[in-house]
Amino acid sequence: MTSPTPVAVTGATGAVGGRVAQQLHAAGIPLRLVVRDASRAPDFAGVAPVEVAEASYGDTGAVRRALEGVELVFMVSAAESADRVAEHAAFIEAARASGVRHLVYTSFFGAAPDAVFTLGRDHFATEELLRASGLGFTALRDNFYADFLPLLAGEDGVIRGPARDGRVAAVARADVADSAVAVLRELHAGGAGATSPHAGAVYELTGPEALTLAEVAGLVSELGGRGPVVFHDETIDEAYASRASYGAPPWQLDAWVSTYTAIATGELARTTADVERLTGHPPLSLRTLLEAARAPQPAADPV
Repeated sequence: MTSPTPVAVTGATGAVGGRVAQQLHAAGIPLRLVVRDASRAPDFAGVAPVEVAEASYGDTGAVRRALEGVELVFMVSAAESADRVAEHAAFIEAARASGVRHLVYTSFFGAAPDAVFTLGRDHFATEELLRASGLGFTALRDNFYADFLPLLAGEDGVIRGPARDGRVAAVARADVADSAVAVLRELHAGGAGATSPHAGAVYELTGPEALTLAEVAGLVSELGGRGPVVFHDETIDEAYASRASYGAPPWQLDAWVSTYTAIATGELARTTADVERLTGHPPLSLRTLLEAARAPQPAADPV
């Protein structure tokens, strides 16, 4: 009797990929964790087999070996870099050459060749690579992570950026992971292929509401446990000047500033029902996330 085909999960050392791997494992699905450093791979105890393979996206030989015998892959987008699209291209081609049938990719809300958020253009380019590859694919277009919004405030308690009164329908990382798990479980159970309802599907993952950054600051002030937080609406020139001291390359400065200008233009304000449609539960609000972070954690069992 042949062993069940494992689902390959990239990014398993991160928040989204790690949650996806944990939930698939709990469901009894065999896994192959594709990581850059095997020593950092999560250690799951249970009956479902877990394999670990080392590969970075740009190393096509290592990726081919890591994905040998795999049909279904959860592809977390690579770390932000000037050559991220080239890394994605190498990974996709290696996946195709190794016999993968379907990739579930974490894209970005509003991905387009002219997206105001400059990194959204990278995600559109990656989606185009997937469409041209001949592989089955599903794109999970995540809005900005709600978990990240409190971190926009500096040590002085100010969120600075040229967002004006624009709104952002930020999504919790947990909801992104749950959505990915729902898609992957259905694909694994039904067999990845062109007949799946997820083949070629694009899901737009958002939170339940769209907030201004002034409203975000108010919630963080109320529930963040760090004191008052306010929003300061910078001009674009001020935004570049206030970040110049970090010595970041131009592409990264553009990405940082366009985080706010994308909000200002309304590009990230629309809410969708895709999280609930995929997972069966409503998406988490920023208030709920902040309240959960404040809640007392249960004491660990004595060892």
